[in-house]
Amino acid sequence: MTDVENALNRDRSVLRYLLDHYAQETPDAPFVHFWPSVKWDYRTARDKVRRRAATLYAHGVRRGDHVLCFMGNGPDLLSTWFAINYLGAVYVPINTGARGRPLEHILSDADAPLMIAEEALLDRLDGISPGKLKKVLTVAGGGASAIRHGVEIIPLADVSEIDEAALTLDRPIEPWDTLAIMYTSGTTGNAKGVVTSYVQLYTMGPDAFDCVEPDDRCMICGPIFHCGSTLYVYAMLARGGSIGMMREFKTQDFWPAVRDTGSTFALLLGVMASFLLKQPPTGDDRNHPLRRVFITPFGEDGPLFAERFGVDAWTIYNMTEIASPLHAGPGITEKGIAGKPRPWYELRIVDENDMEVPDGTTGELVIRSHRPWALMKGYYNNPAATVEAMRNGWFHTGDGFRRDGEGRYFFVDRLKDVIRRRGENISSFALEGEVTTHDDVKECAAVAVPSEHSEDEVLIAVTPVEGHSIDPVVLMTFLADRLPRYMVPRYLRIVDALPKTASGKIQKHMLRAEGITPDVYDREAAGLKLRRA
Repeated sequence: MTDVENALNRDRSVLRYLLDHYAQETPDAPFVHFWPSVKWDYRTARDKVRRRAATLYAHGVRRGDHVLCFMGNGPDLLSTWFAINYLGAVYVPINTGARGRPLEHILSDADAPLMIAEEALLDRLDGISPGKLKKVLTVAGGGASAIRHGVEIIPLADVSEIDEAALTLDRPIEPWDTLAIMYTSGTTGNAKGVVTSYVQLYTMGPDAFDCVEPDDRCMICGPIFHCGSTLYVYAMLARGGSIGMMREFKTQDFWPAVRDTGSTFALLLGVMASFLLKQPPTGDDRNHPLRRVFITPFGEDGPLFAERFGVDAWTIYNMTEIASPLHAGPGITEKGIAGKPRPWYELRIVDENDMEVPDGTTGELVIRSHRPWALMKGYYNNPAATVEAMRNGWFHTGDGFRRDGEGRYFFVDRLKDVIRRRGENISSFALEGEVTTHDDVKECAAVAVPSEHSEDEVLIAVTPVEGHSIDPVVLMTFLADRLPRYMVPRYLRIVDALPKTASGKIQKHMLRAEGITPDVYDREAAGLKLRRA
């Protein structure tokens, strides 16, 4: 079959039929190793999923229903996600960091009366409205049934016998049916629920990994309530492959987990590669089965990681609303590279009026697809946001890109994060990449703050590597030797932690709003002189 036929064929792209197929064809083949100890082959995975699906059916879940999941990585989250889709229902994951008003918004917006949650997270319901939520099934706890805030709380116990009638569908699940509603991080407002079809997830994952080999095992080290890890789980299922899975990414656990699970490739998001590179070199740096890593976005750390750990470096560009339209590798070294378009996409770089800009000029990346259902269906309960994102028939990413003469696309920055200083545009992404190459810096966020002259000044907020301290003069001098003069920050703020959303994205708007706080170092006020060049 062609790629398009695979994506639009229910037996090749719908989760239920994929799981059934491999459980019957290769029942003893490994599917998942939950690090450190629990292992499922395909037969076991299917048995667990069917039992969980029958349990959810007994609690009222029917085809098309929305079901919330409030859990971290592990057997319960994976079996629950798969069980929801096995019934033809809609999986609605919630970030385990969600609390307060962001959590209240999702409970109100998702139209889901049932949630499966870790008992330890139930306190998050205190002080907020449960919205449409009526019942919570708790896992990893074992407490008694109760009523809290008008919501019925029941310990989840899977049925001992499966009622086959409960698992019988009135009609097949189609590739264009809704698989999930995944909420975006909501960095500047309420999170938006992205309505995702099976075709979109198939396009996002299985079709993107033409470098994956039959014996590959993918390490899932990021949370599977994000599309970034969801697509890797789904990709390996669609290919009949296997995964390792960590409960959460921890720098000190990554290499032991890779070795123990025999994982051969992994996705490293955001600062994961940087965190691993900050660890002291050892004689075991290349003693592992990992063959390739996808690093996104691809910055200074990419080639350094590949060289130190002896792996092939790849990158992939994606968002919850789209489906991996760009990827590049192996052997890539250029900062910001995202690659060339995949065959079923059209990409343009445009100005504020959606007019295409010349190669080499930064503009907004907009996307459309020849494949039906390859992009999101829309934002749930938010038609205005859907229309705005899809204006003129193209999905607007909000990301600044440039294209070179070879047709390669390079990520520059989130458009709202570009800093304008003294006639020059500064990419916060590029600046942050330079700052984090310093041995003492763990994380960095660069933002614009008002200037007494015109346009912006640059402030960087940084956190130190554990056991290290940051000397402002040393760091500023280091940057002055690496950056154009206009990019060297005027202001430096050293903090214990950067403000983040529940999904771990840095809330730059909070740093901008706080501005020049009393603890900020001002190199100009301190009289620190930079070289003139």
